[in-house]
Amino acid sequence: MEYEGQICRAPMERSAFMLPVMVGCSYNGCRFCNLFRHLKYRVLPLEQIEGEIRRVQKAGGNPRRIFLGDGNAFDLSAEHLLEILERIEKAFPGREMVNMDATVTGILKKSDEELRLLQRHGVRHLYLGIESGLDDVLAFMHKDHSLAQAYEAIGRLQEAGMVYDAHIMTGIAGKGRGQENAVALAEFLNRTGPVHIVNFSLFLHREVPLYASIQDGSFVPEEETENLREEHTLIKRLNPAPGTVFRYDGFHDFIEFRVRGTLPDDREKMLEKLENAVEIYQNRAPVYSFVGGECPKLIKYEGEERRGNVWQNT
Repeated sequence: MEYEGQICRAPMERSAFMLPVMVGCSYNGCRFCNLFRHLKYRVLPLEQIEGEIRRVQKAGGNPRRIFLGDGNAFDLSAEHLLEILERIEKAFPGREMVNMDATVTGILKKSDEELRLLQRHGVRHLYLGIESGLDDVLAFMHKDHSLAQAYEAIGRLQEAGMVYDAHIMTGIAGKGRGQENAVALAEFLNRTGPVHIVNFSLFLHREVPLYASIQDGSFVPEEETENLREEHTLIKRLNPAPGTVFRYDGFHDFIEFRVRGTLPDDREKMLEKLENAVEIYQNRAPVYSFVGGECPKLIKYEGEERRGNVWQNT
């Protein structure tokens, strides 16, 4: 497979056939993200996409699950996506679903008829970077949507027969606001009903615009113990609708901690695991998730502390 950049997809898609249809992210404006800043965004030509499909077909591949990459494939025009989907249908008769990352605005740009047509041609799961349940946090982080827009987009895609999976970030609201964000985010997720919830706790990356706000004090990061407490409150408040479940996967990669399970069945087990982690980290020096470099080979900067208005290594 020809691939430019680092592969980024939800853990649920690890066994899917990944078919690149673009390089980078057409939005690429989130202040915390370093995944695509070094790439020049472009849509891959259909000939290249078809060549990759043929390569897998000739090798005997007939994948059931296909993931379109890269950063926000659903933002491509409905016409272009349908051309790709028709080629997939022809080549892979065993295809059961085609999934991809999306943005709220990418969904809102499509008509209801286009959404239904894409669903009929195999689109099932859309992964949305919801990140926070607070409008002012979304605006500060330069997300491409408000909560009202997210409610509208999710309602429309569900009406068309697709499901959404939520990406969120503990720590994204900053120091002292983790509990507020957990409560607001739980309300949003309970109302919108994602199938999967994936929490990638916020990295404090030195090479993204957010770092300048950390340096000048306009964003004060939370340390990892509070991020764990925020996640605890979130999981405690998540209540899927009767007859449904939330599949939850939470990553705190800086401290190499992960909690996962199905809600509501695994709630107590997950809460206990978080409580044990809080017990460990609250008796240590504060840990901040400062990193540099490119994912997945991030460089950890440990011992970071605030001196006046500047964060420095100790």
